Amino acid sequence: MPRVEAPAPWLRRAAADVALWTAIGVVMALLGPFGTSERTLVERLTYWLICMVGGGMIGIAIDAPVRRVLPHFWARLAAVSVAMTPPVTVLVGFANHWVVGMRLGWGNLLQPWFQVFVVCVVVMLFRQLVWSRAPVVAAPPAPAGDPAGTFRQRLSAKRRAAGLIAVEAEDHYLRVHTDAGEELITARFGDALAELAAAPGFRTHRSWWVAADAIDEVRWRRGRGEAKLKCGLVVPISRSNAAPLKAAGWF
Repeated sequence: MPRVEAPAPWLRRAAADVALWTAIGVVMALLGPFGTSERTLVERLTYWLICMVGGGMIGIAIDAPVRRVLPHFWARLAAVSVAMTPPVTVLVGFANHWVVGMRLGWGNLLQPWFQVFVVCVVVMLFRQLVWSRAPVVAAPPAPAGDPAGTFRQRLSAKRRAAGLIAVEAEDHYLRVHTDAGEELITARFGDALAELAAAPGFRTHRSWWVAADAIDEVRWRRGRGEAKLKCGLVVPISRSNAAPLKAAGWF
């Protein structure tokens, strides 16, 4: 019998996100907040699924780049909630027009912005909490002799023997950069650091580990640093993680 490949982590996560937003939409339809209780159940379901699933996808699209530059939980939540409020407000306005029959106009489109902002904060907070507590898969035992061997066992066969460049934390996922391309795996950053403790490399930031031989140049400007890697990737260096790089003579 042919072996069935498991869905990629990003695909599993996308499916879980859609399921999460759908569940929230159903709950909102049953509760009928913001005056929607006066509509029929079918109308409420249609309205809230449009708003929650559509708005959730907008939030995820904004959250993806934001979490790379704002790993702090609350700063990221605030930035994403503020950024997604305008487009989600417009979506809600069109949902009001399509489902409820409200006349389109700037006043009607912008009127619910505060309620939209509050809902955005609540649902994105819930999503971040869900993902931050999701279970992760432990790595299998690694062959002896490779200081990064335990961590490599987490990678697919295509990249298991590739040269490690960097590891980037994204919630409870890790984006592993190798000379054979990137791969998204399910793991905690703390576990990855423990498995890479004997490997030559540096933790440059709360969400980055970089292989020592991948660094091409280190710059320190105005209290902030960055490492340019040989592959062209630029990685942040926090003040609290600068000492090992300085001791190694990078600046």
